[in-house]
Amino acid sequence: MQRSEVLQGLRTVAAIESTDSSNRLEGITAPGPRIKDLVLHNTNPRNRPEQEIAGYRDALELIHEARNDMPITINVIKQLHTRVYSYLAEKGGRWKPVDNDIVERDENGQIIRVRFHAVSAVATPRAMESLVERYVLAERERQEALVLIPLFVLDFLCIHPFRDGNGRVARLLTLLLLYHFGYEVGRYISLERIFEKSKEGYYENLEASSRRWNEAEHDVNPWLNYFWGALQRAYNEFEERVGQIGSGRGSKSQQVRDAVARKLGSFAISDLERDCPGVSKETIRSVLRKMREEGLVKLRGRGRGARWRGVRR
Repeated sequence: MQRSEVLQGLRTVAAIESTDSSNRLEGITAPGPRIKDLVLHNTNPRNRPEQEIAGYRDALELIHEARNDMPITINVIKQLHTRVYSYLAEKGGRWKPVDNDIVERDENGQIIRVRFHAVSAVATPRAMESLVERYVLAERERQEALVLIPLFVLDFLCIHPFRDGNGRVARLLTLLLLYHFGYEVGRYISLERIFEKSKEGYYENLEASSRRWNEAEHDVNPWLNYFWGALQRAYNEFEERVGQIGSGRGSKSQQVRDAVARKLGSFAISDLERDCPGVSKETIRSVLRKMREEGLVKLRGRGRGARWRGVRR
């Protein structure tokens, strides 16, 4: 099978899994065949769960197709919520009109406990404006993307700006933010599925990092470590499925390692892209992270000015 066919297959599966898993995390379910019809054939939804699933499907497709024209702004965040709600009677894209807490419910829908007291409805508009302003400033200053992204998502969830749909919009924003920084694994591997498969860790680490958030004394490390682990699992899965396809010169991972070994001075990821035709940027980033953990390469600088250098032994 050709590499392009494999990638197309991965995109199709990821779209189905992402739509299914992100909704399942919120207790919204439908039979597997119906989800496939909704995602692959744009079938019209028949009931409330299918309406919510179809809305997520449309929002996900919007990000995949128009991500370059979707900066992180208040309007884009509201647009995503509107898409999620597009088949429902309630109108999306509006900040919550009343206070809402993050609660844990039992199987009958009864509240067991309050996990977190979110920002009040009155304070939400300004809190969201501040979140976006701080993000834009951090991006301009070229702060580390893999710290900036999960922190933005954590703050968004702690604000909890909408009456409902906050978790789904947070996962859509995760995909959009990763795209903005060149991490495209979410197009081929469902991050939502990885979150759902580790659901207990997903919610426990979010809760751990939200404690004392209102006092600005929270510990972000539980959520950061969970997020990085989930992203690494996505890249590992991508490498397993795609790494052996292509030129016959060995695995994609080995091609990148060989190219690094040939470098005498510092280099950028774009240099490795030219040296390893057919190897995706996602795979190159993943291999460099592994080599960094192994002490084989060092990174200097951030963002577009980042340069790598091999460690000679």
